[in-house]
Amino acid sequence: MSRAEQPSRRIVLAAAVAAAVTGSAGQAVAAARPGAKDPVSAPARTVDNRAWTSYADWRSGAARGTRAVAGARPGIVIAKPAGSTDYTDPHTGRTARWEYATWTSPVHRLTVPATEAIASWNAHTPDGSWLQIELQGTYSDGGATPWYVLGRWAAGDQDIRRTSVDDQSDGKSSVWTDTFAIDDPATGLRLASYRLRLTLYRKPGTKITPKVWRAGAMGSDVPDRFTVPASAPGSARELTVPRYSQEIHVGQYPEYDNGGEAWCSPTSSQMIVEYWGGRLTQEQLAWVDPAFADPQVCHAARFTFDYQYDGCGNWPFNAAYAATFEDMQGVVTRLGSLTELERLIAAGIPAITSQSFLKQELTGAGYGTAGHLMTVVGFTADGDVIANDPNSPSNEAVRRVYKRREWENIWLRTKRYNADGKVVSGTGGVCYLYFPARPTLRQRAALAAAGVR
Repeated sequence: MSRAEQPSRRIVLAAAVAAAVTGSAGQAVAAARPGAKDPVSAPARTVDNRAWTSYADWRSGAARGTRAVAGARPGIVIAKPAGSTDYTDPHTGRTARWEYATWTSPVHRLTVPATEAIASWNAHTPDGSWLQIELQGTYSDGGATPWYVLGRWAAGDQDIRRTSVDDQSDGKSSVWTDTFAIDDPATGLRLASYRLRLTLYRKPGTKITPKVWRAGAMGSDVPDRFTVPASAPGSARELTVPRYSQEIHVGQYPEYDNGGEAWCSPTSSQMIVEYWGGRLTQEQLAWVDPAFADPQVCHAARFTFDYQYDGCGNWPFNAAYAATFEDMQGVVTRLGSLTELERLIAAGIPAITSQSFLKQELTGAGYGTAGHLMTVVGFTADGDVIANDPNSPSNEAVRRVYKRREWENIWLRTKRYNADGKVVSGTGGVCYLYFPARPTLRQRAALAAAGVR
């Protein structure tokens, strides 16, 4: 059975929360009773994006052993370690000592008090280094969250295994793989503000250092809905994005989420990385069996793999992977309409979108899924969506045209019925955006319209 026909672990986690919390209502958890009135008149979804990217941004934080560096890509690096600590990798059992330094952002007050928050970061971690990103917030009732770990990450896998951290909760909120979520949004509780903490690690006695040049989070409070209002078609354009099938990799490297049948996210990431000119060297691909086609897809799977989630679908890990390529940025956000997506396509920026649906809900797909990533590359003259769908039998079959109204609804809704008739969650417009370090004016305007800078 293809992974597209199986429940994703992200959806399984969301269902577990729904079972534990009566009456909860949010994207991360199932919320409504079957037959509940569909709130199509709910206000448009709301999202708050904040990113620290400039030299002034990095100087504004609280540094313990880090310093801000200027230049074409301002960021933070280790100046003088604040201390050292032992870290036992839960996935290898190896314990090693590391020097560390920290940077803590100023408090960001959300313009949209949020039910969820997802961090993104772009960084360079040379061999012998890695980083951790955490979030600590204040609730709308005045209480405070603990420091939640949103990722332990390295571009490679020789020093630590990149990982999310399970079992983080204070009874009001929890972290589900890569997503901070209010446990019961129906109570009205929201995340009102937050700050991020970056901890940079390196091998003791060395001069190497990670460098982080983008860090931020997307907070959102998406209206609870089974359907969304239809949007009017905009401009037609199709971008020339490489087409890769995940299905031709079935059975390859099963240690990375059961092989290609589950590689929709890294396959989509690799398409857009290469659209922007990102290329892997023969040396980087030397570990891949030369008999395998498109070895760069295998590489993307390995280097987005989350060893705790046991999959390649960690959203921020994919964005961070894209940003390891020269002059690239990557963020995870939510969009509120196909109009926003059309504006991005018109500016030359494709997007990777996350959606879930029954087979009969998306004409021409030929499958149903509890969670799947596609690359949106354009729109037809009639406004239909042109997608590079990696769940295709060959590279040649990857290009698909999906009906606008069907695709719009399955992407933007927060609730749906699964094959058993149970109410489960939808992603509410989640997407990855990868774009140049120095966007054109038109690209910058389209990103700003989507809330990303």
